[in-house]
Amino acid sequence: MVVKNLFHDITSKFREDILSGKLSFGEKLPPEAELAEEFNVSRPTIAKIYNALQIEGLVKKKPGYGTTVTYMTDKKHFCFGLLLPGSGESEIFGILNDHFLEFSKQNDYSCLWDGTIANNAEIRQNLILKNCQRYIDQKVDGVLFSPLERTTRANYLNDKVCKMLDSVGIPVVLIDRDITAFPNRSKYDVIGIDNYNAGYVMAELLIKAGCQYINFFLRKDSAYSVNLRMAGCFSACYNYGLSFIPENTFIGEPSDINIVRKIKVFSGKTGLLCANDSTAAVLMSTLHKLGIKVGEDILMAGFDDMKYAKHLQVPLSTYKQPLLDIARTCINAMKGKLLNPLHASCTYNLQGKIIIRESTRFIKKTN
Repeated sequence: MVVKNLFHDITSKFREDILSGKLSFGEKLPPEAELAEEFNVSRPTIAKIYNALQIEGLVKKKPGYGTTVTYMTDKKHFCFGLLLPGSGESEIFGILNDHFLEFSKQNDYSCLWDGTIANNAEIRQNLILKNCQRYIDQKVDGVLFSPLERTTRANYLNDKVCKMLDSVGIPVVLIDRDITAFPNRSKYDVIGIDNYNAGYVMAELLIKAGCQYINFFLRKDSAYSVNLRMAGCFSACYNYGLSFIPENTFIGEPSDINIVRKIKVFSGKTGLLCANDSTAAVLMSTLHKLGIKVGEDILMAGFDDMKYAKHLQVPLSTYKQPLLDIARTCINAMKGKLLNPLHASCTYNLQGKIIIRESTRFIKKTN
């Protein structure tokens, strides 16, 4: 009878301390053995107490770690700013935005998005600081930021945005790419695909399809994530005993026929990995103008699985990004930073999916 009373007394004490805020969110409770000794009860009794509190949603037991308070006395509705200047160039950021907004209907946060969609990179760079300042004025709790690319001022502007937010204590989570070039690392959480691995597996796809010469095509001032894709491509070539030298890399507009003409095509043996699907789509058209046929003379692959990729003249093999998982991870990472500002920065490398279509399959030449 005494043990039963102690069970209720101890449970009630912890319940009251948690509900009153005396024990705050994230705080660890004493180990079961320690508490059992303090109250002179058995360890199984303390385990039952913690189990009861967990059923009530007040704590969370984690094997090997302990029991942590999960109840928040002042559940806050967060407001996040979305800074996605790439939305005008790649549909993946528009899809991410839709996921963020959809999640916000079901969770304890809302999102602000001040229209950074523009096809022109110069227009996007003029909007980015203006929208950042608007979020600061609106006192958002955090900003989810996909760094600007494809403009010569991208590095300056990305650094400026992060410093503006740092100066007022607004946490930043980066989407898809870092603001510093690999192997350097910024202090911010970065969430996206494992670009190195993606570059490797897509180059490997071309190699296994019979390509003995691999080339990589990217636009000028591309994001740092593209460098990681290219590094993965190099690694795949190295492991398969193929040469990948600076002459295999082409930087410029895929519509520039003079640049595309420089690609050495060994018919039936050449592969071309593009930084993304938008580059691949334009490049496929330019190759056609030069009389180079994808699927006969050359194989091609991209990244992102944009909607039109399967509708191109030759349906494009590509690496599909897990956009739903990226959006969900971004929100969880931001909440983690708000609840624990001292939490160490992390890189979240999510795995995508290889989509194989006709562009990575050699067919018999037609006359």
